[in-house]
Amino acid sequence: MKRSLTSLAAGITLLMAGTHAGLAAEQLSVLHWWTSGGESKAIRVLKDDMTKQGYEWKDFAIAGGAGAAAMTALKTQVISGNAPSAAQIKGPLIQDWADQDMLVNVDQSATDWKAHSPSQIDSSMKAGGHYVAAPFSVHRINWLWINKVDLEKVGGAAPTTWPEFFALAEKFRAAGITPVAHGGQPWQDMTIWETVVLSQGADFYRKVLVDLDQKTLTSPQMVQVFEIVQKIRGYFDKGYHGRDWNLATAMVISGSGGMQFMGDWAKGEFANANKKPDADYICAAAPGTSNAYTYTVDSFAFFQQNGKKQASPGQLALAKTIMSVDFQQQFSLYKGSIPVRLDVSMDKFDSCARKSFADEQATIKSGAFLPSLAFGNLQSPVTAGAITDVVTNFMNSNEDPKEGVRKLAAAAKIK
Repeated sequence: MKRSLTSLAAGITLLMAGTHAGLAAEQLSVLHWWTSGGESKAIRVLKDDMTKQGYEWKDFAIAGGAGAAAMTALKTQVISGNAPSAAQIKGPLIQDWADQDMLVNVDQSATDWKAHSPSQIDSSMKAGGHYVAAPFSVHRINWLWINKVDLEKVGGAAPTTWPEFFALAEKFRAAGITPVAHGGQPWQDMTIWETVVLSQGADFYRKVLVDLDQKTLTSPQMVQVFEIVQKIRGYFDKGYHGRDWNLATAMVISGSGGMQFMGDWAKGEFANANKKPDADYICAAAPGTSNAYTYTVDSFAFFQQNGKKQASPGQLALAKTIMSVDFQQQFSLYKGSIPVRLDVSMDKFDSCARKSFADEQATIKSGAFLPSLAFGNLQSPVTAGAITDVVTNFMNSNEDPKEGVRKLAAAAKIK
């Protein structure tokens, strides 16, 4: 009898342990495109946090800076009935997946999000009045990164106008430095083009990329945008075609490239190379854009698992962790971004991030805090894709700027 009771007690103990392990070992499959040095370091913070909470992290990292390959992989997974627990999605695509009834709401984890987030960003995380995605960080797009040693070598200063920019580019060229480090990929082409659009003023940007106003799209000012972009292209090196963004950043880090137009995830690469702002490199708003702010928001959307309409405990924990003060701070410190939460202390951040945060607050008030088309925060994928095709074709040809404008206006009508 004593041996039977002992065996029974042991069995109950094992059963309880197994049940606990089953609860604690919920697998979180996560699809994202953070694969560069600084990005990998940032996402590892979240992986480690979730592992400590007892969840099993299954990583689906798909290389590609703008996420096109990741979105293709996501569609394949969903169609095959194997949707990830969470996927890196942003902008209108969040609404698209929600409209297809593929997402779950995480309202339980979002009790204080509205009070501590910019309203534009908070609303983009919702569908039907419910939170279906969690925002990680805010990236400013309209940055110009400059190697400080190169800058001092040619006796230049960070340009605030396009004439100053082209004068500096000429100095770099004369010194044997590639003036503009660039990767010839569609999203990188769009980064430059969109920034030049912004340099014409926040109202112009809004009419062109938010309203798709045909009168503005075909204006002489838009012709000037294409002319500036065409002139910038003349300062790329011959090997720019197909180059990944982080390799272009590496050119600026090493000094072989003088400048790069890129969002502030580039800062994660500088940090990973032990480079310091103001000492090794300069972050400056692109010419003509100091009073405006184009942004993209990293976010995870949460997918139904096995047909269940409710979020799992792991999904709720993931959403809560993403928007926690501590995680928001550490993630952005590694990623080069600034936190979405407005109540995170910026004391640990460098001068570039503090400037980004200050400019974010100023432009929210002025109405010049604007979502990026290049990074999927504006327009449908069809419209954005049509505009991207026009820009990329223009930047890889000798097309007349007026012809580029004509094609742009036509692309803006595609829905």
